[in-house]
Amino acid sequence: MTCWTVRLARQAEQDIADILTWTAERFGPQQAEVYRETLTQALAALIDGPGVMGAKCRDDIQQGVFVLPVARHGRRGRHILVFRQSEACFVDVLRVLHDSMDMARHIE
Repeated sequence: MTCWTVRLARQAEQDIADILTWTAERFGPQQAEVYRETLTQALAALIDGPGVMGAKCRDDIQQGVFVLPVARHGRRGRHILVFRQSEACFVDVLRVLHDSMDMARHIE
C-alpha cells in the first residue's frame, strides 16, 4: 500500500481555522479541540489516497475533485474535505466546507 502526501491549500487552512474559531465561540474550547481531532483524523485518512473508504469522485463539481466527510469511525461532523490528486502520491485538500454549502460555488 502506497502512502500519499497530504497538502493543504491556503484556503483549506483558513477554512479549518474559521471552523475551529466558530466552534470555540459557540460550543467552547473543549469542543473545538474535539472537533480539531475529528478534522485531523479525516485528513490523516487521506494518506490512503483518493481511494480512501468513504471518498466520492465529484466530477460534476469539477473534473478530478473528490469529497470525504469528516464524520468517520464514530466521530460526528458536518464538514466535507474537498480534494484532488495533483501529482503521483500527492493529495491536495482544496477546501473544508460545511455539508450544507454549494460546493461548486466554493471551489476555484
